[in-house]
Amino acid sequence: MPAASDLAAKTAGELVALFRRRQASPVEAARAALKRIEAHNGRINAFCLVDGERALRDARASEARWLAGKAQSSIDGVPTTIKDIILTKDWPTLRGSRTIEKGQDWSEDAPAVARLREAGAVLLGKTTTPEFGWKAVCDSPLTGITRNPWDEQRTPGGSSGGAAGAAALRMGCLHLGTDGGGSIRIPAGFTGVFGIKPTFGRVPAWPLSPFGTIAHVGPIAASVEDAARMLTVIARPDDRDWHSLPYDPRDFVIGLAEGVRGLRMALSLDLGYAKVDPEIAALVEGAAGKLVEAGAIVERRDPGFSDPAEVFKTLWFSGAADVRAAIPRERWPLLDPGFDRIAAAGETITRSEYTRSVSARGEIGLAMARFHREFDVLLTPTLPLAAFETGYLAPPGTPQTEWAQWTPFSFPFNLTQQPAASIPCGFTSAGLPVGLQIIAAKYQDALVLRVARAFEELCPIRLPQPN
Repeated sequence: MPAASDLAAKTAGELVALFRRRQASPVEAARAALKRIEAHNGRINAFCLVDGERALRDARASEARWLAGKAQSSIDGVPTTIKDIILTKDWPTLRGSRTIEKGQDWSEDAPAVARLREAGAVLLGKTTTPEFGWKAVCDSPLTGITRNPWDEQRTPGGSSGGAAGAAALRMGCLHLGTDGGGSIRIPAGFTGVFGIKPTFGRVPAWPLSPFGTIAHVGPIAASVEDAARMLTVIARPDDRDWHSLPYDPRDFVIGLAEGVRGLRMALSLDLGYAKVDPEIAALVEGAAGKLVEAGAIVERRDPGFSDPAEVFKTLWFSGAADVRAAIPRERWPLLDPGFDRIAAAGETITRSEYTRSVSARGEIGLAMARFHREFDVLLTPTLPLAAFETGYLAPPGTPQTEWAQWTPFSFPFNLTQQPAASIPCGFTSAGLPVGLQIIAAKYQDALVLRVARAFEELCPIRLPQPN
């Protein structure tokens, strides 16, 4: 029988195999995860809510199903977390904001949470986010600073920073995040775990993000297979989301092991315009070389669009303005000053500026659709730099002042709605993780996972080992 500490280190697949053989129980797995949270969350601040009593209650129900041979899914009994942007029944969803009233009706699950609950996942609690998920670091007026497990003086990235930190420290196996400009991939890159932003609409969402159709829902995990298991569940249909894709009943675990031989890959170290730390570029180029050794055909090629930062900013700031407009004006002083600033800027955007950005977004999407006629996937760095100190919106000591300035590889593929993932591909000389981003054409989520799994075989994910 595995020790509790061993259970916390297991993947979802390993846990389910143990449950099936009755060599461990969901109750033991939940206790192991809760013990990890107790040991490490005080330093990292990855959770804003932990409900151990409810988790153990749900784990006991899962245990009974396994003993009766009636498990509900391939993640039944697996410890799971929810980002505090996503509605979860009976728990407040405060979105990192002091402006939201805690004592209101919390009687509905968002679609992805409902699917996880139906699948028997054991929900541990809610993970931290910056206010309304507005930035690519993870601090908020409500919950304070979330820290990077590899170096507690550095940011884990955002906005799903709590989820990524929890994944890195094995405080649960499966972590539900959101990604409106890189919010899954950025923290996955900074903390050295795996995260995938599925094709927009693959995972039903309700209510629709105030940032609109650039915001996706997806998994963060410590292994590609775990993320694939989670995606299989959360991609199930929900009629509350009229943007969602027609349901594809595939199991995303199937096909993971098909490898990359013969796949055509483009490698772009800068998208033609980004500035990248040479150490990061070298590690990503080395990662592409590993895929070549595995049989992929890799060619240096930029996708051919110019920097879409202004297009993204117009859409993002407009969404922030809508969020603030729904908050009583007397509560605006409670907002994160940075969020308040971009919301005010969003109010000044004209209708013609917005519609031009929507049109420009379509042109970028068309460019990428044409690009993928030649290449199965595009490889880039996840980020152009390693994690920097907490307490800053942008790297200190640089002329950058906005988060989108140092995330040039992530938000373009929110504009295009493509599936994109980050998988760790090495460490800097300072011992900080570096991410490889894998992007495929719309609807090719399974291909992103397949390439990521092949790379994981070549370069296994290494997690921090805290005291």
